[in-house]
Amino acid sequence: MEFALAFLQSSPLDQQQIQHLVVAMFALIPLFILIGMIVIIVPTWFICKKAGFSPWLSLLCLIPSLGLLVLLYVLAFAEWKVAPVPPPQMGYPYPPPPPRV
Repeated sequence: MEFALAFLQSSPLDQQQIQHLVVAMFALIPLFILIGMIVIIVPTWFICKKAGFSPWLSLLCLIPSLGLLVLLYVLAFAEWKVAPVPPPQMGYPYPPPPPRV
């Protein structure tokens, strides 16, 4: 990073170099946005699925700032449709007795 800044400061940029840098930025920014969306949507997809909600609810995260907040409130205050594990009826079973010799 410091090398790039030193290079840019040492040599004056002409119009063509600036255009190439801008084109490169416009090519990389959508890729970074796509990676960021995947990093956010995939975990929320699994959280919604494990909580018993529709996984498509995770697409609310695509709405900037408000979508993630709405999803968090839905997950926090809604009743999850996950069945609890029933407790054992008569406690845990005893291990088998040792063999007799």
